[in-house]
Amino acid sequence: MTGTDRDFIPALGKSGSLDRYDAAIALMTREKRWRSDLLKLVAPQPGERIVDIGCGTGTFAIALKGAAPESEILAVDPDPAILEIARAKADVAGANIQWFEAMGDELDAIDALQQCDKIVSSLVLHQCPMDVKEAIAAQMFSLLKPGGTLFIADYGEQRSLLMRMLFRQIQLLDGFEFTEPNAKGCVPEILAAAGFEAVEEVKVIPTPTGSISIYRAKR
Repeated sequence: MTGTDRDFIPALGKSGSLDRYDAAIALMTREKRWRSDLLKLVAPQPGERIVDIGCGTGTFAIALKGAAPESEILAVDPDPAILEIARAKADVAGANIQWFEAMGDELDAIDALQQCDKIVSSLVLHQCPMDVKEAIAAQMFSLLKPGGTLFIADYGEQRSLLMRMLFRQIQLLDGFEFTEPNAKGCVPEILAAAGFEAVEEVKVIPTPTGSISIYRAKR
């Protein structure tokens, strides 16, 4: 495990409460729908090394391990309090997951994460300033082995007036400066600039807080 003393937007924004994080995410984002779609797309296989960047309370990392018990799941988050929740949930589920406390743009020093087969990231980039979004994308490219695949689920381009209005809730929570580039569709451009190929938005899921897009890209 590595640590960080840098600032970051915590789960549920700066005014969030960790004891209601999972319930809030489920209510606000139609979590079961997009996580189910994401899990099908990732399709974890035995023996694969999969890294979850910005794992939060570990819901998706645990789902990955459950879908492929013989896979190696490594989960990263900068928030020690939320990682405590994740570890407890994994213990209850009997899921053997490796946890790392680190910022998503500072992962080069963690040997265990290198040369992974797949990377997943959920609801992370919209919380970051543009330079950090770009740095995280570069780290993702660096960690993946050639031929590896990246999957991101996050707020993407808000294409309708309704989705734009609903997304204002997230912008009030996480800040307009960080979230507005996502609403304008910045993610594919950032991934392409980092060196990824075959970048595509494969799903768009309307939610009560705006549309969440699922992106896939190849190293």
